[in-house]
Amino acid sequence: MRSDLAPPETGAERSDQQQTILRAAAELLTEHGPAAISTRAVATAAGVQTPALYRLFGDKDGLLDALVSYGFESYLAEKRALEPSEDAIDDIRRGWNIHVEFGLRNPEFYALMYGNLRPGRRPAAAQENGQILRRLLEHAREQGRLRVPVESAARAIEASTTGAVLLLLSQPEGERDPAPLTALRDTVIDSIISTEPVTDVRTTIAERSLALLAALGDGDGADPMVDAGFSPAEAALLREWLKTLT
Repeated sequence: MRSDLAPPETGAERSDQQQTILRAAAELLTEHGPAAISTRAVATAAGVQTPALYRLFGDKDGLLDALVSYGFESYLAEKRALEPSEDAIDDIRRGWNIHVEFGLRNPEFYALMYGNLRPGRRPAAAQENGQILRRLLEHAREQGRLRVPVESAARAIEASTTGAVLLLLSQPEGERDPAPLTALRDTVIDSIISTEPVTDVRTTIAERSLALLAALGDGDGADPMVDAGFSPAEAALLREWLKTLT
């Protein structure tokens, strides 16, 4: 008995069809901007039925995530290739420059990735970019160059780069002057780093713990920690921890 069912789709066929759809979506995005990306428009441009998009990408959000990753592949490849150098701060500056340059060269993809806010969802490309940034910052922390926690530093850099690039992209193309972003970059980075590298991070921790312990006193008489809301037991425990760090 002959079956009218189509033969099972191979992995290669599925991948080829995904690439065809993503190329069509990328052309739509580049020519008409993020507003042109609908499942029907992409399906028509790719020469497939709309249900094929849902089968291959799950839903429109899945299609958008895949499109962002498709467009950001060259950017991520350049960021992945960043090898830690002896100067972690210089690595962070290079990462900043790569980010800004890509955004200005690829405004449609950048706007889709960072301007299309969907609470609770973050494109895989954005997640990987964030991970790369945090690795660079972790390297700076290991060199004793950060004055704030890694996560705080990452938020400062992400907010300033993304906000600045989106602000430029909102202006007419001929008026987009990236020169002020260099000053912004240096201001933000200077605010999160120590001016001189520390040879041993453990020494810095010990010195700061000792200074805080001295400022808090030994707890005899009026105790500033108890006045601030700690119980006597909590204040004593914190002093023990500080002594351990010293």
